[in-house]
Amino acid sequence: MAGKEKMEQLKAAQQKWSEKTDESVQKRPERKETFVTGSNHEVERLYTPVDLEGMDYEEALGFPGEYPYTRGVQPNMYRGRFWTMRQYAGFATAEESNKRYKYLLDQGQTGLSVAFDLPTQIGYDSDHALSEGEVGKVGVAIDSLKDMEILFDGIPLDQVSTSMTINAPASVLLAMYIAVAEKQGVSPDKLTGTIQNDILKEYIARGTYIFPVEPSMRLITNIFEYCSEETPKWNTISISGYHIREAGSSAVQEVAFTLADGIAYVEAAIKAGLEVDKFAPRLSFFFNSHNDLLEEVAKFRAARRIWAKIMKDKFGAKNPKSMQLKFHTQTGGSTLTAQQPDNNIVRVAIQTLAAVLGGTQSLHTNSKDEAMALPTEDSVRVALRTQQIVAHESGVAETVDPLAGSYYVESLTNEIEEKAMEYIDRIVDMGGAPSAIEKGYIQKEIMDSAYEYQKQIESNERIVVGVNKFQTNEQPPQGLLRVDPTVGELQMKKIDELKEERDNDQVAQKLAELKKAAQTDQNLMPLILDAVKAYATLGEICGSLRDVFGEYQQTVVL
Repeated sequence: MAGKEKMEQLKAAQQKWSEKTDESVQKRPERKETFVTGSNHEVERLYTPVDLEGMDYEEALGFPGEYPYTRGVQPNMYRGRFWTMRQYAGFATAEESNKRYKYLLDQGQTGLSVAFDLPTQIGYDSDHALSEGEVGKVGVAIDSLKDMEILFDGIPLDQVSTSMTINAPASVLLAMYIAVAEKQGVSPDKLTGTIQNDILKEYIARGTYIFPVEPSMRLITNIFEYCSEETPKWNTISISGYHIREAGSSAVQEVAFTLADGIAYVEAAIKAGLEVDKFAPRLSFFFNSHNDLLEEVAKFRAARRIWAKIMKDKFGAKNPKSMQLKFHTQTGGSTLTAQQPDNNIVRVAIQTLAAVLGGTQSLHTNSKDEAMALPTEDSVRVALRTQQIVAHESGVAETVDPLAGSYYVESLTNEIEEKAMEYIDRIVDMGGAPSAIEKGYIQKEIMDSAYEYQKQIESNERIVVGVNKFQTNEQPPQGLLRVDPTVGELQMKKIDELKEERDNDQVAQKLAELKKAAQTDQNLMPLILDAVKAYATLGEICGSLRDVFGEYQQTVVL
């Protein structure tokens, strides 16, 4: 009763303060009528215990490393060890990217993150007609196991954790990685890392898909099953909200649509006969970190709590690791500006703080020049140093979940959870994420959010420093990284040489076996691995599957 009486007194005092403040605002007006977060949610002038009335600490927050994991998935978080510092890298040929990886490792990076070029991402070899002009441009070109051997030459795969941003052909690139490890004498059970392997967000936001939904989901569950036995330390999917946010979603939509995709993957795996506690501990997530620092922190905390509840209540998970939302973060590429690019260093520092305060497990920090080109070595080093300064100098990693208890952060965490669950429930009612994607619902919601955000910038309602305010006359940027235009020719020459050296009869046999198995319910991972080891190319393997599965046709959203 004393607590209730105290709360009533606080409400009365807060009301009195608000009325007094409203009077003073008439003499000293506030900057604008309405204040909103980066995702356009209204922000109150003040937050107090009144905004958290009825919130039970143990139920809503608990302790770090314990359900519902709002405060983090590890009991001591960064007091044990820092997050994995990954710098997303890859360009031109495997030889060039290998040099960049070794440079980053020498600079203190603790994990690799591989960027693949567009032809690789959509399952075409570098000599395909559709690959012309795109080979090696936005990532490294990987056509065969031979390229993968070069990419990781001199890098012991049992001593690094590798993340690969690959989706539709994820099974093929994972097979190549396993094969390279075996050639190094490293058994698959020693490998650590992640393949993105999230095809649903490709249909939603990104577009580098190959196959229709059903066979794509089959390949994903094949990977779940295979890796649970062969590569138990490997994260078999990184369910990605990053690209959903890059497409223009709000923070709430990023959480909701990402976790809705996660539900779909868990359902598909269970339908395929897998036990939830056998595969769920190796699920991981990938989120964006934007400029609204406190909203981003609240977003990460809310996502952990929602996922824990989903796995426990909806899927009956018993293993605590099945309920833990472990995630990688990348700072927001769409927030970077070509105008005054040095400002991007500050933006990335804020986003880095948000990710760390939100409890990320690994982090990639974007470089200042990425709004214009692939990053130079100098700008990559500054981006990596940003993480290292936050880790070693800021003090924010010394205690677990340091913003917990903030009336604003806790209120915002609750609000994001509530609004995200409204979206998730709506998607479930539609039949799940694949059905909502086919209907164009998720795409339309993101488009509307992106349109609203852009209108605010163009009307100067939302300020982007250097873009719509505080502009300067600038000289054209100097020293940008340029990919050698002859990369495509070099890769085509490699493919020709490969086809002369390999046993083409064996390749034809392995591809025929794969195509035959694709017409059954057989797990395709062992057959893809056999084809990879015979030096079948990425395009040949994906082409064989295209012949059986067909290609996805995008739903038009107006």
